[in-house]
Amino acid sequence: MCTEHFLSFMKITFLGTGTSQGIPMIANNHPVCLSKNIKDKRLRSSIMVSWDSTNYIVDCGPDFRQQMLRENVQSINGVLFTHEHSDHTAGLDDIRPFSYLLGEVPIYLDKRTLKSLQQRFEYIFTTKNRYPGAPKVALNLVDDTAFYLDGVEVTPIEVLHGTLPVTCYRFGNFAYLTDVKTIYDKEKEKLKGVKVLIVNALRQDSHPTHFNLEEALEFVEEINPERAYFSHISHKLGFHDDVEKSLPKNVFLAYDGLKIYL
Repeated sequence: MCTEHFLSFMKITFLGTGTSQGIPMIANNHPVCLSKNIKDKRLRSSIMVSWDSTNYIVDCGPDFRQQMLRENVQSINGVLFTHEHSDHTAGLDDIRPFSYLLGEVPIYLDKRTLKSLQQRFEYIFTTKNRYPGAPKVALNLVDDTAFYLDGVEVTPIEVLHGTLPVTCYRFGNFAYLTDVKTIYDKEKEKLKGVKVLIVNALRQDSHPTHFNLEEALEFVEEINPERAYFSHISHKLGFHDDVEKSLPKNVFLAYDGLKIYL
């Protein structure tokens, strides 16, 4: 039976903090899209969770290659997927260099997300006439049961992205929630005692499938972590520096490349 690993520290790297189209958006002249501030330039949302010599990626979107090169990541131990939308999965093929180095790359996902990826990336999952250059993956199905990664307990947390269930994850005292619009009380219970919380805050105005800033702040107040960081941000939230000044002292606006430690 696996026991929880006691860490000297855990590092979270924000690989991307933008919404599905990133910032700047194509063909958009909104002032935030034209900003010269590097913190206003956001790739699609993803994080890397690191401890000891391990690196786990949560979501592998279309900017994955660029993110790995920017952070000079030399190895990964696996990829956890939250749901099947392209801004969270479209970079799956770009795990190839890690597969060439390591063999099968473990991936963690629910049955619905797996079915979607098997359709979209058939050449990765097929066992017939397999293309020799395709990455190899080791499948690990996720439900509502906690599991361990290299000694660290990981708790799946279900949220609703509109009506679509999304699997978010708690690693020890840290939780990453993306694409949240609704979360039921039984899932909130899994967040008790969390020290660092990352959650989406899409924009100022209400949105049908994401927390806006007001909802995200109310959620942070309810969960009451020591620190909270907002991600999955669109240009409609506003300029990074302006929004950051408006937040409570323990709440921060994440940006690409930010690293935090527990």
